[in-house]
Amino acid sequence: MANKAQQPPHLHLAEVTASQFLDIWKHFDADGNGYIEGKELENFFRELEVARRGAGVDPSNPTFREKMKEFMQKFDKNKDGRIEMSELAQILPTEENFLLCFRQFVSSSAEFMAAWRRYDTDRSGYIEANELKGFLSDLLQKANRHYDDQKLQEYTQTILRMFDLNGDGKLGLSEMARLLPVQENFLLKFQGVKLTSEQFNAIFTYYDKDGNGYIDEQELDALLRDLYQKNKKEEDLKNLTGYKQSIMSLSDGGKLYRGELEIVLCREPIA
Repeated sequence: MANKAQQPPHLHLAEVTASQFLDIWKHFDADGNGYIEGKELENFFRELEVARRGAGVDPSNPTFREKMKEFMQKFDKNKDGRIEMSELAQILPTEENFLLCFRQFVSSSAEFMAAWRRYDTDRSGYIEANELKGFLSDLLQKANRHYDDQKLQEYTQTILRMFDLNGDGKLGLSEMARLLPVQENFLLKFQGVKLTSEQFNAIFTYYDKDGNGYIDEQELDALLRDLYQKNKKEEDLKNLTGYKQSIMSLSDGGKLYRGELEIVLCREPIA
């Protein structure tokens, strides 16, 4: 929870480091729900204006509201009226912008899932701290960014602080996917259709017609169609091919095992 008496950190800087970016995020996302919204958003915009213009700002002034509206039109990419982490990365001048660097490396959700599969080496549904360091090292090399061990360690610790909310040194797939551009984060589409472990097991068994422990692309297609129609998400059916490709990036040569699919569809990975 942010300390309300504390001055907003680092907004005056010409460039913020990865850890300073996180300080800013945590300060303004006061309720920790993953968005800067409502009163938080108004506070953020007011403090940003003060930091950049060096003058007092009156939120009740109609000009303030107009400027804030223009600001949101520019940066609120998915038009949901709030700012999320990947959008904040576009607003703040982040040193060697490591969040944008991440997004250059994995510009689509299919690439993200393929990268995830490479580094979730034990297929646990999580990337652990030692796996995360390799993931980021690969990312920086692909983006042709120079880095040293100290910088790599800072990035690793910053991402852990962003997403390892229970402090167990592990990051889940849906948390890491928040680094993707909003329009590419297909996992957000499944927020309303998350299953319990019992529901997931029943569905997987039903669609694994031959009982071989995995489903193929055709079986996944049928599963997703039924899931969307059951949850009245017909508007997403036209995007089904893209979602299916992204999920199949987790598969082992076209075989999507129970453990891989549960990462996407379950509220919590099944023990």
